Amino acid sequence: MSDLLVARSDGVVTLTLNRPDKMNAITGEMWGGLEAVFDEVARNRDDRVLVVTGAGRGFCAGADLVDAGMARSSGSRLEHMRGVGRSAAALRGIPKPTIAKVNGVAAGAGLNLALGCDLVIASDAARFSEIFVKRGLSIDYGGSWLLPRLVGLHKAKELAFLADVISAAEAERIGIVNRVVAADALDAAVDDLVARLLEMAPVALSQTKRLLDQAFSATFAEAVEAEAVSQVLNLSTSDVQEAVRAFMEKRDPHFTGE
Repeated sequence: MSDLLVARSDGVVTLTLNRPDKMNAITGEMWGGLEAVFDEVARNRDDRVLVVTGAGRGFCAGADLVDAGMARSSGSRLEHMRGVGRSAAALRGIPKPTIAKVNGVAAGAGLNLALGCDLVIASDAARFSEIFVKRGLSIDYGGSWLLPRLVGLHKAKELAFLADVISAAEAERIGIVNRVVAADALDAAVDDLVARLLEMAPVALSQTKRLLDQAFSATFAEAVEAEAVSQVLNLSTSDVQEAVRAFMEKRDPHFTGE
């Protein structure tokens, strides 16, 4: 669909929200499209890193409220919102590194789309807001789960209750952005990060992501058991053997995920 552009190159999938005249606000049709793209990236062995960004001067202004189905019955509204939730869950379910390249405003579900990625790199021109309550809405797209884990419960309530717009620098300070760079350096910063991720062992990255994502729901005993199982899986791959050879030969390893 023209509102979602998907480009693939050497293991990197770039998903661009493409409604620049609407600050890339997400329509009802786009939720299903996002879910389909996320599911495809999760399944496709050749896809190793996903980058999510927005066209024009914005990342994503959230849901397009004009297209949000205000005239629907309560039942169909609920089904619509469950579809929104499935899209958020599909993003979180990708077993590969995901990066939000935030080039401008990220508000509401657009902010939580970014937070659903593993890493968030922002332009210094970016702005962030959990805008929901100013639209008469409660937080969604996984934000109620993501935000307290990133910034703590009290700060999450402040951001969600007051719906303030915060700068990229403030977003970095409170921990919802990994790195802020100058606007003209954003592409290069993300490209460098992607290149570094592509140098890593794919299975090891996937297992590490899974372990960290489960950290808040697992006991310590469950965590170390999961680590043991993951390490056995890693040791069965040729990438570990390649890492040892590369170390002995004093060269960089070439990982294949086999």
